[in-house]
Amino acid sequence: MGAKKVLLMYISSVSGHRHASLAIQKALQEVDGGVQTKSIDAFNYTNPFLEKFINKLYTFVIKTVPRIWDYLYDNEDVLARVRKTRSLIHRLNEKKIKELFDDFRPDIVVCTQAFPCGMVADYKRRYNLNTPLIGVLTDYAPHGYWLNEFVDVYIVPTQEIKRKLAQRGIPQQRLRALGIPIDSKFREPGNPAEVLRRLGLDSNLPAILIMGGGQGLGPIKKIVRALDKLRHPAQLIVVCGTNRSLYKWLQKSKPLFTKPVSVMAYAERIDELMSISSFIVTKPGGLTSAEALSKSLPIIIVSPLPGQESLNTRFLLESGVALKVDSFAELRSLAEELLSDAARLEKLRERAHAAALADSAQKSAQLILSMIGGPRFNS
Repeated sequence: MGAKKVLLMYISSVSGHRHASLAIQKALQEVDGGVQTKSIDAFNYTNPFLEKFINKLYTFVIKTVPRIWDYLYDNEDVLARVRKTRSLIHRLNEKKIKELFDDFRPDIVVCTQAFPCGMVADYKRRYNLNTPLIGVLTDYAPHGYWLNEFVDVYIVPTQEIKRKLAQRGIPQQRLRALGIPIDSKFREPGNPAEVLRRLGLDSNLPAILIMGGGQGLGPIKKIVRALDKLRHPAQLIVVCGTNRSLYKWLQKSKPLFTKPVSVMAYAERIDELMSISSFIVTKPGGLTSAEALSKSLPIIIVSPLPGQESLNTRFLLESGVALKVDSFAELRSLAEELLSDAARLEKLRERAHAAALADSAQKSAQLILSMIGGPRFNS
């Protein structure tokens, strides 16, 4: 038998789905150096035009009319109405999927987003394939677009998500509560003093990390303005992602701030930034939340997007690892309290540490490799 081949699929180059896919890919190589892997942006591979259109449409909707996304997300009526449309899109992409399967000949397929997972599941059904398919959920909220009898196993973030999917008809033997896969570097303790020195930050000032996901979404300008008014000494670290206008505005505005503000574009070492921060102010994407928990970093949630982020917020608040503010005055007040109350901050860190599943990528990799040549559950 030749080398094991694992095909990983996600959508969007700046998404948490991609980071989860890359984390699993890295873990597979760490577990079995001989495994062959291929990680693909499914939209870009099958239909680049469709990818650009959908990405722009999604960004437009969540920025301008977020209520629409809230209505569409996990709505059973909408799911039923778009079923034929999804099947048509899958059929249109079928030729490219067949080329991919014929060329790479994967022993197993792993999808970190529901669209490619459904596309591969339909391809399996039409061609009567027994190639195992794993769906990896990267938010603390399941939705109906994941559900498909031709998915062999679902890797889910928590036991609660496992229970909810079982209630929706997925057999228990297809569900594994392993956490959200994140890069193994988030398990490393790191060297905060060295990171502070390398980044030119003040080791005597507490650092507040501000993020808005890979696209730098959310009211980051208002967050920075609010935290710049803190009475307590602090420094701000802002990661802008692909939001170039935000990056330019912050760079231009730096001389006007009273607090030291470090501005970064798309940072590769988020783990290092988290290791030197007192807490993070962010929108609660699944990957960002899992990464923060793995670094025992308290989370302040500002302006969660409807749909998955609202449900992520509920999970984080119920777990006691995050705090949510509804105004920028409240944000400033809460930040003052946390910076002035070391015991409260430490309690949040302890809860985050207890909720973390930092080895999810490694456990996922072990499961994936064990399934190659193993049992199928969709017979």
